[in-house]
Amino acid sequence: MKRIGLVAALAAALLILPMRQELGAASTSATSSNTAETYKELNLFGDVFEKVRNQYADDVTDDTLIEGAINGMLTSLDPHSNYLNAKNFNDMKVQTRGEFGGLGIEVSMENGLIKVVSPIDDTPAARAGLKPGDLITHLDGNPVQGMTLPEAVEKMRGPENSEVTLRIRRAGKDPFDVKLVRAKIKIQSVRSHLEGDTIGYVRITSFTEQTDVGLANAMKSLKQQAGNKLTGVILDLRNNPGGLLDQAVAVSDAFIEKGEIVSTRGRRPDDAQRYNAHSGDITGGLPMVVLINGGSASASEIVAGALQDHHRAILLGTRSFGKGSVQTIIPLPGHGAMRLTTARYYTPSGRSIQAKGIDPDIVVEAAKIDHPADTDKKAADNKDDPDSADQGSVDPSIMGTADDYQLVRAVDMLRGIALFSGRVVN
Repeated sequence: MKRIGLVAALAAALLILPMRQELGAASTSATSSNTAETYKELNLFGDVFEKVRNQYADDVTDDTLIEGAINGMLTSLDPHSNYLNAKNFNDMKVQTRGEFGGLGIEVSMENGLIKVVSPIDDTPAARAGLKPGDLITHLDGNPVQGMTLPEAVEKMRGPENSEVTLRIRRAGKDPFDVKLVRAKIKIQSVRSHLEGDTIGYVRITSFTEQTDVGLANAMKSLKQQAGNKLTGVILDLRNNPGGLLDQAVAVSDAFIEKGEIVSTRGRRPDDAQRYNAHSGDITGGLPMVVLINGGSASASEIVAGALQDHHRAILLGTRSFGKGSVQTIIPLPGHGAMRLTTARYYTPSGRSIQAKGIDPDIVVEAAKIDHPADTDKKAADNKDDPDSADQGSVDPSIMGTADDYQLVRAVDMLRGIALFSGRVVN
């Protein structure tokens, strides 16, 4: 009886949408056929459910089985759709507010392994030197193969000051272990300083609820520090894994006077949405350079794509990650929520970001600047290091410093633009 009730409940849930669409219309034979096939598949699910409950080697709760089934259904669609139980749903809400516990690493799933999208600045992951594109194969000695993405993320989280060991596979290197100490991650999503006396540098590490406010405060501070003599702005989106869509739109809007910022297109044409800019430019029209790399994903790609399509900024760096899908969080009362891919992002010119990324206007690989006194020693040290020529990602520890080659190139470019236009530069 319990299995029959379960199957009936699932069938009712699955058939709500078709029934609503067909109100007032005659049923077709195709619909009847689809309904019969759906019931047949649900009966199969019920049979498997019962056999697992009664014959599996260990005791397992019904809740665990149902949650696993739902999560399996969602994760089979794409790497970004999944089920969030009540705890994970609460954790997600805390994270978007800009504070959470863990390692400080944005990850996705690739071929059954956990792929590092980007470490977050000043977190255990960043300090340990994890890089975008790294693959995590084991957690505390246990293979991640067979885990869902939420399961792996859950294992990487834990009490503050507790340890976890990650086995890392990196191109050009043998697999190696990294031991990390979990910490309370408090994200200051916007940081800024002056390069020289007149070029403003703004780094956005992720898009949380306070990013637009942080950007406004950063620009206000930079203008004051420069005595209202800014000649250009560098917006650094490298290693930015993304975040909230409304914050990506707000940041883009801060620099664009008018026109479309991004559009989302779903399964049905009437689901399409367009987000447009309002008049006003927070910089007053100053020249801009946007830094991107393979760790720039999702919301950061929206900003980069919008500024590029509007010819508002020069993009410098390397191709972005290519996560252009929209995940909608759908609460399930009493059970948490599900994260479901519901649409794709498109830049103002109609480009899809998904799996393609944003190409910079000027390709500049990451490289650490060697001072003359160190050059010979480092050349000898790196002679037999297969990774020494790998300049695909920037070391988080040097981002925004004098050793940041991509930043130095961006500064030189803005100084050249300022000289050409007659602005004063120092």
